[in-house]
Amino acid sequence: MINYLDVLKKSASKSSSIACMGMDPIIEKIPIEGDIQKKLEKFYLDILLKIDKEKVFPAAVKPNIAFFEQYGFLGLKALKEIIDGYKSAKIPIILDAKRGDIGKTSEAYAKAIFEFWNANAVTIAPYMGSDSVLPFIDYCAKEKGVYILTRTSNKGAKDIQDIKDKNGIPIYEKTAQKIIEWFKSGVGSVVGATYPEELRAILEIFDKSGKEIPLLIPGVGAQGASAKDTMKILKSFKTDPKIHRINSSSEINYAFEKKNSNDYASCAVEALAKLIEETSLS
Repeated sequence: MINYLDVLKKSASKSSSIACMGMDPIIEKIPIEGDIQKKLEKFYLDILLKIDKEKVFPAAVKPNIAFFEQYGFLGLKALKEIIDGYKSAKIPIILDAKRGDIGKTSEAYAKAIFEFWNANAVTIAPYMGSDSVLPFIDYCAKEKGVYILTRTSNKGAKDIQDIKDKNGIPIYEKTAQKIIEWFKSGVGSVVGATYPEELRAILEIFDKSGKEIPLLIPGVGAQGASAKDTMKILKSFKTDPKIHRINSSSEINYAFEKKNSNDYASCAVEALAKLIEETSLS
C-alpha cells in the first residue's frame, strides 16, 4: 500500500528536487482586477498553467491557510479551487494550518484538513500533548502526512523552543524525541533553515532512530536562509533527501516585484526554477 513517503519520493523524482512552493497571498500585491476570490484563484492557477507549460514542477506546494482565511469565504473558496487545481496536476499539498487542540477538537480539525480540504499533509503544534497530536497521526494510515512543529524559523522561536530542562536538553530536542515516540510512517517535523545548527541536531536525533522522518524546512529566501546550504546539510545524513521539502513562499509569489513586471506567472516560475536548481537531487 502506498504511503505519504511514497508520495514524497515520487514527486521529488518528478521535480528532480525537493523544492516546495509556499502560497502566502497578500491581496494588495496581486496585479489582477476583480473580486478577492477571482484574484486569488487566477494568480495561483495562472502560475500552475505556467508550471505545466514550462514543466517546472515543485515537489510540493504549501498554502498557508491563514492567508486565505483573512479574506473570509471568498478566500476559502479560492483556496479550495487552488488545492483542487494543484492536486489535479499531481503536486502534493501541504496545508500549513498549525492546528492542535484537545482530542475531540483535533479530530474535527484533522477531518477538515484531510477530508474537506483533501490535503496530503498538514502542519500541527505539539504543545498540548499526545491527545492533540494523535488524531492527525491516525490519518497516516490513509496516505497522509503530519509535520510537527519542532524548531521553527521565526525569531521568537527561542522564547520557548530553546528552554532547557535540568539536563540541558532544549525543548526542540525533546519534541524531536516525542516525534520518534509517536512515529508512524508519514509523521514528520518542521525545522527552520534559519537555524542550521539546530537542524543538524534534530537530523542527528532522527538519523540515530533509524526511522524515515520527513522534514518541512521553511526559512529560505525572504527569511534569509540559503537553500543550497540547507541542501548540503540534508545530504550529509543517511536519510533519503527525497522525503524532505525546502520551502520558499514570498520569494516565489512576489518575484515579479523585483523584476518590475506584471507577468507574475513567468516570474514566479523563474524563481521556482532557481529553487529547484538549488535543491536538486543530482
